[in-house]
Amino acid sequence: MCVAAPGRVIEIKNNTAVIDYNGNKVNADKGIVDTKIGDWVLVHAGLIIQVLPEDEAKNMLDIFEELENL
Repeated sequence: MCVAAPGRVIEIKNNTAVIDYNGNKVNADKGIVDTKIGDWVLVHAGLIIQVLPEDEAKNMLDIFEELENL
């Protein structure tokens, strides 16, 4: 089972976005998802699959943090 965590787009070059996961930077293909710098996104297998509203992304991050503390 894979769980996609939200990350923020910090750079875009052609069709590749750099995603920041709390300081860990990862490249992801934009595919057909329309995204811009500053967007919160979900990435699966190196491909952006969804743009998230900021409040939803932060809610997910809070839940993941709670799970880590169990």
